[in-house]
Amino acid sequence: MPAIIEDMIMRFASYILAGAALLAAVPTMAAGSKTTARGEAKLAEALDGRTAGKPVRCINLRDIRSSTIYDGTAIVYRTNGNTLYVNRPKIGAGSLDRNDVLVTKTVSTQLCNIDTIQLFDINARMQTGFVGLGDFVPYAKPAKTASR
Repeated sequence: MPAIIEDMIMRFASYILAGAALLAAVPTMAAGSKTTARGEAKLAEALDGRTAGKPVRCINLRDIRSSTIYDGTAIVYRTNGNTLYVNRPKIGAGSLDRNDVLVTKTVSTQLCNIDTIQLFDINARMQTGFVGLGDFVPYAKPAKTASR
């Protein structure tokens, strides 16, 4: 097949995918405030009994055990010390959906507030958006005091 036809097919396919992504985003935008409120409530529940620390710019990738998306709100990274790092993205937080997969490409051994993350819908298997990370706020459980 001539290269020009392949190029036209690829462009057409990308237009179709972009249009589908826009259509998929419309219901999310309409339900945005409800989704964010639900995400905030779930996040507050997850952080209950924990104390916020001083925000940091980066966390070590090797220390991350898991991540959880809170709809329209934040990404929480659980680390080896059982500390939770809450990241409220500077860009694109409204597109966070717990049914998305986070695809992170870093150039170092750390995840930092200058990194971006692509969001992929696990059912449609297509990109649904991206977020630009903010600072990471550590939340730790208070140290138990020794009783006499």
